[in-house]
Amino acid sequence: MKPNTSMAQMGKVAVLMGGRSAEREVSLMSGRGVLQALLAAGVDAHAFDPAERHLSELQKDGFQRCFIALHGRFGEDGTVQGALELMGIPYTGSGVMASSIAMDKVMTKRVWQAEGLPVPRQVLVQPAQIDSLSADELIQALGLPLIVKPAREGSSIGVSKVLRAEDVHTALHAAAACDHDILCEQCIVGDEVTCPVLGAGDEARALPVIRIVAPEGNYDYQNKYFTDDTQYLVPCGLPAQEEADIQALVRRAYQTLGCRGWGRIDVMIDGKTRQPYLLEINTSPGMTGHSLVPMSAASEGMSYEALCCHLLASAQLDYQGVAA
Repeated sequence: MKPNTSMAQMGKVAVLMGGRSAEREVSLMSGRGVLQALLAAGVDAHAFDPAERHLSELQKDGFQRCFIALHGRFGEDGTVQGALELMGIPYTGSGVMASSIAMDKVMTKRVWQAEGLPVPRQVLVQPAQIDSLSADELIQALGLPLIVKPAREGSSIGVSKVLRAEDVHTALHAAAACDHDILCEQCIVGDEVTCPVLGAGDEARALPVIRIVAPEGNYDYQNKYFTDDTQYLVPCGLPAQEEADIQALVRRAYQTLGCRGWGRIDVMIDGKTRQPYLLEINTSPGMTGHSLVPMSAASEGMSYEALCCHLLASAQLDYQGVAA
């Protein structure tokens, strides 16, 4: 179904929000915004929290499509997508495989590297290795500062920027509390940008790039969602060709993973060389008052409500129209 389909034809829609991940509170904020926008557009939309109701109730209650406003595990990682595939209920965003790969920062970077796309140097660490790991060896491989993060969390949860060798193990333990895979990464010093993508395949298009200027360069959970101190620059202020190159890069990165519907890719630009590096992709981006996809879309004239309707109309299944 194409994104220009009338909202009257959407049927009964569940806005999946909340869930059981560490990003539950952000998801609830996103979901409430989406629900309000869809109701304002005349959609028969209803809130549905998988932490409070079993997913099988979607089929039992006659829902005809889902807007996924879940973030993180059990919502953005292919698990909910797989359940919806089995029930035959079309959903927004990427399919099972793309969602699963994109949720895992290690696997994402392996795919991007295999395709020759630029990513920071990285080292994978597991909790059992932490106490025997030499901080000096890690620093020799990645330099200082370095970034330590859980492989499968979002919203900067469990992420540390390590400035001193003596802080390496503290950062590793903090990440290990969130995941059994820990990604240690070269810290790229320069401009932090993000770029949303809408659509699928050859029709995918990158929206305007947003440049992020966080207090002391610390774009953490608090500065993402609960303060007004972070600056989001759109137009981004980069040279036109540099912005176009980043848009082309993120579009290719999105297509390489087989994403569809929408996504947002975070990029760091080396301040000295101006080389952009892909950090990660979000396949169910935030839709809160501080969120970046609505901000980028608004800069080219697409309202929050129009964006929600566009995404809902793009809902589909991996195996839609394929005989069993």
